[in-house]
Amino acid sequence: MTVLAVPTLTPADLLRELEPVVEENLERHLRVAKEWMPHEYVPWSEGRTFDGVLGGEAWEPGQSGLSEVARTSMIVNLLTEDNLPSYHHEIATVFGRDRAWGTWVHQWTAEEGRHATAIRDYLLVTRSVDPVALERARMTHMGAGFESANHDDLLRSLAYVSFQELATRISHRNTGKITRDAVADQLLARIALDENLHMLFYRNLLGAALEVAPSQTMRAITEVVKTFEMPGNTIEDFTRKSVQMALAGIYDLRIHHDDVLSPVLRAWGVFDLEGLDEDGEKAREELVEVLRQLDEAAGRFEEKRGTHQAKLTARGQAFETL
Repeated sequence: MTVLAVPTLTPADLLRELEPVVEENLERHLRVAKEWMPHEYVPWSEGRTFDGVLGGEAWEPGQSGLSEVARTSMIVNLLTEDNLPSYHHEIATVFGRDRAWGTWVHQWTAEEGRHATAIRDYLLVTRSVDPVALERARMTHMGAGFESANHDDLLRSLAYVSFQELATRISHRNTGKITRDAVADQLLARIALDENLHMLFYRNLLGAALEVAPSQTMRAITEVVKTFEMPGNTIEDFTRKSVQMALAGIYDLRIHHDDVLSPVLRAWGVFDLEGLDEDGEKAREELVEVLRQLDEAAGRFEEKRGTHQAKLTARGQAFETL
């Protein structure tokens, strides 16, 4: 059997081929996205002046109504959203600032900008976090910037954000639930709606790319799945924080496999896709193996979490989970 060589499309080719899909999905997004006001989700009447220049009351841990894991998760989510300037630079560099691509870049940035504003206002007004530690963490995290491993490749960028937006949606939604606070839950549920619409936009573009350049896109998907990391991974002490969140069921390997990767891959129909060249087929085989390994790792983590929970219960210690 002779395998025909399929020409690789250049970034310029891909931008041109996908632009009608960008236009179509931008119009759809603007029709369905609902305007919302961050200030409406913050209980301003609970606010009072902190110590410092204005001589208010110093923060102390007892003022926070959040559990340790809920506070950690909200801070991780906020710091992740804080790095928006770097994310904007990344996608503007790959997508460009012209025509429909540029319009989407700015629309996405404007919508994402509400998230950090609303979460920070909520946390400070309710005195849920140490404001000094939070600001120092913001400076450290943003000072390091963000550079995606996929920043120089359009297809990998689209694959990454398709998964990442869904992962972020789930993280926000589960964080809201674990706060046991109706206001925080409502706020993060609203933010999660934005993330879901963004995921649909990117997922649709990558789906179109599979039609235009199936093998090239399959390789991009596989490479992203193999190396995927959340954009907040450069947050100081992120490993400990992410483990804490995973133990609580906010975001763990099982969620990543079952609720992020699997549904997006099904929507793209990658396992039924025809017309792949030799490297495309190889990439799909690699993807199947990566998913198998991830599924096994998720199972092992669930067993360890169950053992950990049982030990804490035996000691009479609380184990917070969703």
